[in-house]
Amino acid sequence: MLDSKIHEERLVVLFVLVEKYRKADEKEKKVIFDFYIRNTGKINNWDLVDLSAPRILGEYLLDKERSIIYKLARSKNLWERRIAVLTTFQFIRNNQFKDSLKIAELLLKDEYDLIHKAVGWMLREIGKRDQIIEEEFLQKYYKIMSRTMLRYAIERFDDKKRKFYLAKSHSGKR
Repeated sequence: MLDSKIHEERLVVLFVLVEKYRKADEKEKKVIFDFYIRNTGKINNWDLVDLSAPRILGEYLLDKERSIIYKLARSKNLWERRIAVLTTFQFIRNNQFKDSLKIAELLLKDEYDLIHKAVGWMLREIGKRDQIIEEEFLQKYYKIMSRTMLRYAIERFDDKKRKFYLAKSHSGKR
């Protein structure tokens, strides 16, 4: 069903896969992880990515080597780049920010709004747990970030701080 042309059928498959992963032992989790990686080309909409990447790839990679997410972040495929970003949500939930920040840095100048939104969202999630780390990143990059990415990242800041970042950023054509 993951080969289906019907979006909702692929969505159901991913709901089932996430639930199956949640209940799986380590061996089954590896099988599901490998299946997911082999089929990223079929996970081709924001909701499919957001539902599944943190809960399968993120969960699996929590205590493992993570070079696969950097490969995905450098992909020409928009959805693989979004998978890389959203995978890090599970790391953030576990107060592991390093990979999220590195992926954010890699994707700062991505051409797609869906990537800007995802990166900004993950930066905001980091800020919920450690605003100092988020602001260190912003201080370094807010002048070159897309307006969308910045707005998502600073959404929870107080008015004064939000206005500071927006006033000093390059609004340009992004």
